[in-house]
Amino acid sequence: MIQTHSADGIVEIQLARAPVNALNPELCNQLTAAIGKAVADGAQGLILSGSPKVFSAGLDVPYLVSLGNDRDALMAAWESFFLAARTLAECPVPVVAAIGGHAPAGGCVLALCCDYRVMARSEDPAKPFRIGLNETQVGLVVPVGILRLMQRVVGIYQAERLVVAGEMVAADRAERLGLVDELVDIDEVVTRSREWLGSLLALPQRVMRQTRAIARADVVAALQPEQIQLPRFIDAWSDPATQAALQALVARLGK
Repeated sequence: MIQTHSADGIVEIQLARAPVNALNPELCNQLTAAIGKAVADGAQGLILSGSPKVFSAGLDVPYLVSLGNDRDALMAAWESFFLAARTLAECPVPVVAAIGGHAPAGGCVLALCCDYRVMARSEDPAKPFRIGLNETQVGLVVPVGILRLMQRVVGIYQAERLVVAGEMVAADRAERLGLVDELVDIDEVVTRSREWLGSLLALPQRVMRQTRAIARADVVAALQPEQIQLPRFIDAWSDPATQAALQALVARLGK
């Protein structure tokens, strides 16, 4: 489910769970392990990439729905995702999200945990790639910490508008809002991510990393358990209206 490619001190960690990199516990755990291994092996920077046209479709909703009312299993599944997100946020070396396609919900969260976001332009202007926190559209409340991540990049008021509506933002607007940092052609996403990392790696490393840790302290704080309040999130997951919305989503996915 994970592929890695290493060159010049930079490790690309590619999500590779066909067809859309849906984040089930196994993929999340492998991502956490891959980040840890890359850092332990001396990586100076990381690139997190996905599949062409889909960075990650977010949490594996059919899998989560299949768990029914098994609260322990639901907690374990969501904990694996938030652990992966925290591992990205706490990574001691810079990480670029190479977003080669759509990035809804959990895919957007992973991107927000990275230092920098390079997103692909769609080859069809009528069908742009989109990114956003669309949880409210499927009956889920966005945790406070995840809202903080969105506020950090687009501002408080704009984050309110996007998150309350559960809006999926087209790539060109996402760049204007600051939700992504750059737009490039799809075959240049990883290359441009590598170039941006290279500019950081040309700096004195100790000073750069210490300054980066100070600047990103709020990202780490946003992913702490008290800002996610997972037990409350699981309570909301079981709400009949939420379950109805999730079942409808699963039915659409099945088509």
